[in-house]
Order: sequence, then structure tokens, then C-alpha cells
Amino acid sequence: MTKIQSPNRYDVVGSFLRPAALKQARADFENGAIDRAQLTAVEDDAVRDLVAKEKAAGLRVLTDGEFRRATWHLDFMWAFDGIGHSKTETGLPFHDEQAMIDDTYLTGKLGLSKPHPFIDHFKFVHALEDDDTVAKLTIPAPAQFIEGLVMPFAAENTAKYYSDNDELASDLVEAYVAFIDELYAAGCRNLQFDDCSWGMLCDERAPEFFGCDQAGVDAYKEQFVAINNAVLDRLPSDLTVNTHVCRGNFHSTYANAGAYDAVASTLLAREHVHAFFLEFDDERSGGFEPLAQVPDDKLVVLGLVTTKRAQLEDPDAIVARINDAARYVPLERLCVSPQCGFASCEIGNKLNENEQWAKVALVREVAERIWK
Repeated sequence: MTKIQSPNRYDVVGSFLRPAALKQARADFENGAIDRAQLTAVEDDAVRDLVAKEKAAGLRVLTDGEFRRATWHLDFMWAFDGIGHSKTETGLPFHDEQAMIDDTYLTGKLGLSKPHPFIDHFKFVHALEDDDTVAKLTIPAPAQFIEGLVMPFAAENTAKYYSDNDELASDLVEAYVAFIDELYAAGCRNLQFDDCSWGMLCDERAPEFFGCDQAGVDAYKEQFVAINNAVLDRLPSDLTVNTHVCRGNFHSTYANAGAYDAVASTLLAREHVHAFFLEFDDERSGGFEPLAQVPDDKLVVLGLVTTKRAQLEDPDAIVARINDAARYVPLERLCVSPQCGFASCEIGNKLNENEQWAKVALVREVAERIWK
């Protein structure tokens, strides 16, 4: 087994812009023009090409770009027992735009009774590793999964199948552990929990989102850190699990704003992950002061290069910000990355592939200046 471990000093969150041929193939599949095998062949070719580009860019941690998914989180959820979805009529509210992704909801008790397709997704990238690289898989965190089932818009439907959230959480933990056991057996040693639930909890509008007062918001924080840790504490000791937190990433727009201060004492101080990938690309994320609550045995990946626009940041300014963050977490425990993926959903952000790779090159350039 390779000893490379995520995160690397310069890293990426996970998703990349879908190439035109892949977008066309997915549209053809939806329209019945090609079958699943033909779509998979196009996906395979696209992932092979992406991995070659990741290696050429000097990345040590490989992903499949989430090329086999419509969204960063929902495809994962749809493979579990008791989950249904349908085309949305209203979408999710983002800044200046509605994210038109499927409504996803309970149709029965949660479970995992059949092989999850993400296992084969991982195996494909795992087979492309070499001595200098390692594959990681990105999935939504347990907190992200349960959030969409307990928020006000979903609670009435969820109550048809679960009388209380503790029973729901218990079933979800068991399903996650079953999935990760299968993933581990397939050779995965680097896993990432993507988790926008904390971005919502950072927002001053959190009571509105969750339909409660501030005490209720604090209760959600406790519930979310508890369910994440309930899964993390049952995993093999040599499985590295990191988490990525942002405030929404759809077509170069966002859903939430607010500094990490609101979740520092729960998420940053108490979640049992190896590293935190944190969004810090603009003023919506606040300052670095909350990083002081990150325990001494954990790493922080500073998401200082935005994926939301093509313009390249000034490398000197990024270096200065890393040194600023080092007042709270020492340099030896810091890394740098883009603030989020380049295409959390198929639509992708508003930049082209050349501009995407220029962002990755900038991250590497800055890292090599800091950690010589």
C-alpha cells in the first residue's frame, strides 16, 4: 500500500469541470440515445484523461473529478435504501440563482442492502495510482445527509418513517459504516466528508433556515458533530478521513455567509477528522481566528484560491494570508487548496478548463514557496 496520505501541501477539494464529450454523453443517456454501458465507456475515458492531467499538474491525491455524478452529494444518497428523488420545481436558493437539483426525500427506512456504485467509482481511480499518487473518494458527511431530512421543508415527510431523529441517526450511522467497510475492503485509505451543513450554521440566518431559535441552532450543531463522530469513531485506524466545509458552490454562486466563529467550538474543536479543508476565498468566510480551536493533532487546508471566477489571485497575497493563518495554526500543520471544487454540480463554475488548471498551478506555486 502507498504511504501517501491526504492532504498534500497543495491539494484540491475533488470536483473538476466536466469535459464537453462527457456532458453530451450524459444528455444522450438521459434522452435514451445511448445505453448505460456506452455512457460508462465515455466516463471511463474522461476519468483516465483527468487523472493524467492531475498527475501532470503534480497533484499527489487523485480524484475522478466527480465525473460520474450529477451533484457532489445527491447521487451518493440515491443509492441507499429508503431514499427517493424527483425533478425539482423550485430548486434551492443560492445568491442570484436557484440550484435546480432534484428534490431528495425518504421513502422508507434507511439502509444499504446492495453494493453502492461509488465502490466501483473508487476502484477505477485506485487502479490508476502510481508510486507518487493516491486516490481519495469524496462523499457527503453524515451530517449533510441527515440535514436534508430533518430541516423544516422535509420534516413532515421524514416523520412518516421515523418518530424521532435519534432513530433516523442510528440507521444512518449503520448505513455509513456498512458503506465505508466495503470501501475500505476495496483499498480506500483516504476519504473526504463534504459538509455544507456547517456553512448554514455559520450564517446569521441559521434560525430561519432551521425553523428554530438560537438554542435550536445550537442543538443542531451538537446533533451534527455527534453523528459525524459516531461514524468516524467506528472506522479503521489507518483510514484517513478529512472534511471539507464551504458555504455552497453552484455555477459560481453561493448559498451562505458567515465566519467559522459560530461553529469553532463544535466542528473545529471536536470533530474527529484528520484535517479540515476550509473555505477562505473571500469575506464571507471571516478571519482565521477560529482556527485557534483546532486541536494540535489536526491539519488545516486553507481554501484561499477561489474556483468561482477565472481571475488568478496574487501569489504574494496568498503567501501573506497563509502566514497570517500561521498565527493560529503553525505552518507545519497547514496546507493550501482551492476553496471548493470546480464543478460541485454538472453545470460547473464560470471558468474554462485552462483557467481551472491555472488555479491548480497557482496553488502548487504558492505551496512550493511556503514549504520549500
